[in-house]
Amino acid sequence: MSSRADIGKQISTNRKALGYTQQKLSEIAGINKTTISEIENGRFTGSFDIFERLLDAVDLQFEVTSKQHSLPDWDTIEDIFSEND
Repeated sequence: MSSRADIGKQISTNRKALGYTQQKLSEIAGINKTTISEIENGRFTGSFDIFERLLDAVDLQFEVTSKQHSLPDWDTIEDIFSEND
């Protein structure tokens, strides 16, 4: 899963590639410029609606996928915590 910081960096990259300032993007998406800055810096904890509007304005979209990690099996856990060195 992408972190908020990763998402923010991608939004910033696309915004700049489109030639938008944060102010221009604010006007296009109807989102406060301060909120855009928070999102691009990975500090935004607001609504999904705001993320969705902002992503749409910079030609991005969310994609939901299955988690890519797996938990270790019991034998691996026992080996990790084994007192036999």
